[in-house]
Amino acid sequence: MKKMIVAVLAVTVFAGSACAADVMEMKKGVTFKHEAHAEALKDCKKCHEKIFGGKMEGFGKDFAHKKCKECHSEMKKGPTNCKGCHTK
Repeated sequence: MKKMIVAVLAVTVFAGSACAADVMEMKKGVTFKHEAHAEALKDCKKCHEKIFGGKMEGFGKDFAHKKCKECHSEMKKGPTNCKGCHTK
């Protein structure tokens, strides 16, 4: 029974990763590498409401400026200034 649960969980996680776009094009010249963030964070709930991803409720400029910059500062990795994200 434990093997079955682990197998179902693994398939669900990998299916969710396969369905997510790797590089997302955002507004104002911002690109977001989903797979790289998923691998680095190992916890979908850091950004998503549900453990298996899905829509990010309230995602927009304010969310990104607060949540993304906060995480980049905490991890000491990733851009925290305007030109670091807004490359175009």
